[in-house]
Amino acid sequence: MTTHVAASRRDEPGERTQIIPRQRTGETYAGETHVLPAVRMPITPRATTMLQRHAGWLPRIWPLVVWFVVILGVTLGLSVKSTGPLGPVVTVVWTYPVIGTVIGVAGALITRRRLRRDRLTAADDQIIQCRDRLVVVVPTIGRNDTYPALDRVVRSYITYLPECFPKLRVDVLIEEGCEAAEKIYKLGEISRYIRVITVPESYHTVNGTKFKSRANNYAHELRIAQQEDRDDVWVLHMDDDTGVGLDTAIALARLIEQQRALGDRACHLAQGILTYPRENARNRLTWLADASRPVADVTVYSAFTGGGYPLAGVHGELLLVRASVEAEIGWDFGPEAIVEDAQFALIFSRRYPGRSAWFAGRCYGASPATVRDFFRQRERWAWGLIGLALDDRIPLRDRLYIGYSTLTWVISPFQHLGAIMLLGWVLGSYDTVPVTLWVLPIWALNMAYAIWLYSEGLRINVSVSRRATYRWWERIAVILLVPVFSLMEGIGAIRGLIRHLRGGQQQFVVIAKPV
Repeated sequence: MTTHVAASRRDEPGERTQIIPRQRTGETYAGETHVLPAVRMPITPRATTMLQRHAGWLPRIWPLVVWFVVILGVTLGLSVKSTGPLGPVVTVVWTYPVIGTVIGVAGALITRRRLRRDRLTAADDQIIQCRDRLVVVVPTIGRNDTYPALDRVVRSYITYLPECFPKLRVDVLIEEGCEAAEKIYKLGEISRYIRVITVPESYHTVNGTKFKSRANNYAHELRIAQQEDRDDVWVLHMDDDTGVGLDTAIALARLIEQQRALGDRACHLAQGILTYPRENARNRLTWLADASRPVADVTVYSAFTGGGYPLAGVHGELLLVRASVEAEIGWDFGPEAIVEDAQFALIFSRRYPGRSAWFAGRCYGASPATVRDFFRQRERWAWGLIGLALDDRIPLRDRLYIGYSTLTWVISPFQHLGAIMLLGWVLGSYDTVPVTLWVLPIWALNMAYAIWLYSEGLRINVSVSRRATYRWWERIAVILLVPVFSLMEGIGAIRGLIRHLRGGQQQFVVIAKPV
């Protein structure tokens, strides 16, 4: 079988080895080589400023407490002892999310403790030279409307990561014949660190995996063939719109060096924080709506992944995996896999219990460019997570939390006040008093947590932006628009549920990434 790979294998500084169209036979790879010049980019003053700003960061708990007290006081003041036909309904739907809320609050407290114990200091601004090899894997669909973001993030990798990782390679995965192939090949020529891998159209996995999983599996097989499936090689999975900074490089290097020192107790998988700088957003509404995502990393993901069991799943950005472990699991999950990162995490939890970690490094993504793209993105996530939660090939206890959280997401439109009022109009009663007033503190906690997710997430996103101060309207808007964001998330989830119920072939929708 003939495959085509434009690739650079890094042996010595200053060299770029390019593998051009070659034959693949069994586990051997061969090709002609030539040397390209190395390119390095200077560290910008902004990178140092951002690193210093991150040193004192901690998730704040006091706003959550304030919102809880205010909401509880208001609800207690408005409540009466009697209840109406809506009582049983609201008692269930407004109480149900409490498990996720409690886990999130616990995760935030755990994160505060971790950061206090291991926070960055001025001395930590010094460059850490990591002895292990780092391979950054960036799959891209290779369209013209996704290329601008790809160009931005690849340049961030070759700018900042070499400061801590002398043994660095950036693997950009593209499909054979993709729209922006020529641009991407030219991007691959700017630095000795970049290797462009073309996944042949004829490539098929044993289980028929498609989409991003298929590309990941091809690169995974290539690393095995090149004998990079070793304990001292780490694979960093990134999306084609998510970049890094000097702070990311230092956090990664520190984590890997810590695992080297831990020996038999070392972790094999880790994840950091996905943030959204303001300058990477073309749409302010979707940027504000994505404010909840960084907080998910410092709450739920911190609790599960940081506790050694990534049962809440992981996201495809800033996902660090030891190459020897990834070689064992692989990415060949079958044709239905469109949330391959979460599926990988569940399998990892089963095979390597207690061996995952969370770290405070940040990566820098971009929100969807349009509200329509926001819906399409959420639809794909919900579609994939529903299928994963119902996949009986995975033990029930391993997919229990993903199933719970996905159900919470899918029924969120029915928790919306507008939906409850519509139901009240049908029943002829707008009385939302619960069947017992003892659930009011739970309601207040759920509501306070929802507001806190967006307000605290906005603080994180603002802090990593080029202009690291709030615009006058942002803090007000993000709170007032929480019901709108909830509806946007719910619509995406419902669309995913409908696609799942209809059956048919799953699709991996890739939205435009113009920045």
